[in-house]
This record gives sequence, structure tokens and C-alpha cells, in this order.
Amino acid sequence: MSEDDKARPTRDFGETRKRAAGQQTTIHDVARLAAVSIGTVSKALNRGGRLKPETRERVIAAAKQLSFRPNDLAQSLHRGHSLTVGLISKDNFGRFAMPIMEGLEECMADRSMAVFMCNATDDPERESHHVRSLLGKRVDGIVVTARRADRRPPLEVAASGPPVIYVFSQTDDPDALCLLPDDEGGSFMATEHLVKLGRRRIAHVTGPENFEAVQLRRRGYRAALQAAGLSAPDAHCLTGAWSEAWGRQALASLFDDADNAPDGIVCGNDQIARGIADGLRERGVDAPAAVSIVGFDNWQILAEATRPALTTIDMNLKELGREAGRRLMEMIAGASMKGVRRLPCSLIVRDSCGGRAKS
Repeated sequence: MSEDDKARPTRDFGETRKRAAGQQTTIHDVARLAAVSIGTVSKALNRGGRLKPETRERVIAAAKQLSFRPNDLAQSLHRGHSLTVGLISKDNFGRFAMPIMEGLEECMADRSMAVFMCNATDDPERESHHVRSLLGKRVDGIVVTARRADRRPPLEVAASGPPVIYVFSQTDDPDALCLLPDDEGGSFMATEHLVKLGRRRIAHVTGPENFEAVQLRRRGYRAALQAAGLSAPDAHCLTGAWSEAWGRQALASLFDDADNAPDGIVCGNDQIARGIADGLRERGVDAPAAVSIVGFDNWQILAEATRPALTTIDMNLKELGREAGRRLMEMIAGASMKGVRRLPCSLIVRDSCGGRAKS
């Protein structure tokens, strides 16, 4: 049939309006209502082919009238991309995953792509189920994240499957791309800030020894002290739980020897820093006049509610999510990327240090 199916006028078929409740409208219904062929409907809705403007407009109007939505999976088979990506998280509290998700969604939205988020907690079977589900939806890529950046087994995706990026998570697979915050650099920045404020007895109170982030942040702390010509005695470097209770307990240990008590404390996270701030107040020690405190994470609701409000290191998780989106788009386009890449952290200055450092 030529001339855009003879450009017949739109007809309103009674049977189209009387479809059974709940029955999905099909492309055949749109074709009948617009009085064109199925092929013409496909071209019009996909903005393809050479059609007269009035024919394209008539098809679009018919589709709107019928509330017709093309089958996403069928369209993905046609164009080779589903315009969707999956995010699998083991952070069931969302503390770290949600900012990453927000940054990823912003990046994907700029490219008219959607993100499906799946919570796997710490259940390998549940994670495998989510992987199968995402692959069944023919997602164009998968982002894997967690509540801590320690190593994990690689995701079970065939080499011919969609590209996978690990964000705030990493794997031993040498061919994987892992995006992480620069824990060592962030801790160096926090310690250097206290040095520039004139603090000379700087302690470090952090989380469990077996966490990679703990080891890296301690390394940054010691490197900053060494660069300033200051010592880092073992008694001033304490590891424990990621909790306020541990912060208070560690503070008591640090103040057992009042003559060598610290005048600055770099903490492994904001919860520990909150515990230290509370402990100092209970002892009648003025913070920040006598002791400056720096946290890590910039957990805003906690950092701003602490008294004094916490100066802290922001891991820039939202930007990490955006970077994951940018890298994933390049990989979807065929680029090959692998290795561990660490993005810089930022220092957020509030009241717990007593002033801005002098450069």
C-alpha cells in the first residue's frame, strides 16, 4: 500500500473502545485506528522511515488515544539496546548505596536510560536470582555496590553478557573495573588539616583491623604525620568497632595518660567521632579548643547533629555513581576498561576543629 497507506483518515472503531477490561492494547489496534499498516505504526513510533508528517502525527495521536506503549523488550531486540542498567547492592541500609544510585540515575537520565535497583543483602542465592532477572530483561550493563569496599567474588555474568562495574566494591577478577573512594588520600587530608591548625599530638581511632579501608586510612594518617615531622605512637592509633560506644571507650584509653593526651583526633568514621565528641564533653574537655576532631564519611544527618558539628571527610559517593555511569556508557559502546580507580575525597569543615587550616 503506497503513499503512507493511502493516508486514510483516522477511524474510531467501536470494537477498539470496547476491549475487555485489563486487555492490553496492541500495535494492531493502533494500526486499525490510524488506518495504516503495522509497519507504518512501527516507523512512526520509532521516529524512523520516510513518512508524511500528517501520517506520523495521526499514528501518534491514535497511540495516545489508546494509551498504547510499545513493548520495551521487543524494542530492545530491534535496536540492540534496552536503555536500562541494573544496580545490585549488598548495602541493605542504603547508607552508601543510595548516594551512588542517585549519581548513577542522574548520569543515565541524561542519556534517557533507566536504572533497576536490586537489594541482595549478603545472600549469594538472592544475588544470583537478581542477576538472572536483570539478564532476562536484557539490561545494557550492571553496577555492583556494597556497604563496604572489601573484595568479593566476581558477579556470575558470561563474557558475552553486559559490562559490569564494581562501585564502592571490588573483586579479584583482573579484568574487572572497580571504582573506589581514595581512603588513604582522605585520611591524609584530614590529618594534614589538623597539622595546619597547629595540632601536634594527633591520634587515630578507627574500625576493625581486617577492613581494607581501615588499613588505608591508617596509612594516610601516618603519611601525613611523617610529612609534618610528627610521630605516630602505637598508643595513639586504636582499632575497634564502627560505633559511638567504641569512640567513647577509645577516648578513655587515650586520656589515661593525661600528660600525653592528644590535642587532635582523626576518626575512621563519623559514628566513632560522635562517640569521641560525647566522651570529651562528659570529661569536661572543650572541643575544639583543647581537642580537635575530624570524622570520615560525611554522614550528614549524624555529622550536623553532633556537638560540636563534625568536620569530616566526604567520600563523594554521588560523584562515584556519576563516574560509574560515564564509564558504563563507554563500555556499552565497546570500550574495554579494567583495574582499580580511586576518586578523590573532600574535606567538609564544620565546628569540631575550631577553624580553617592555614595553607
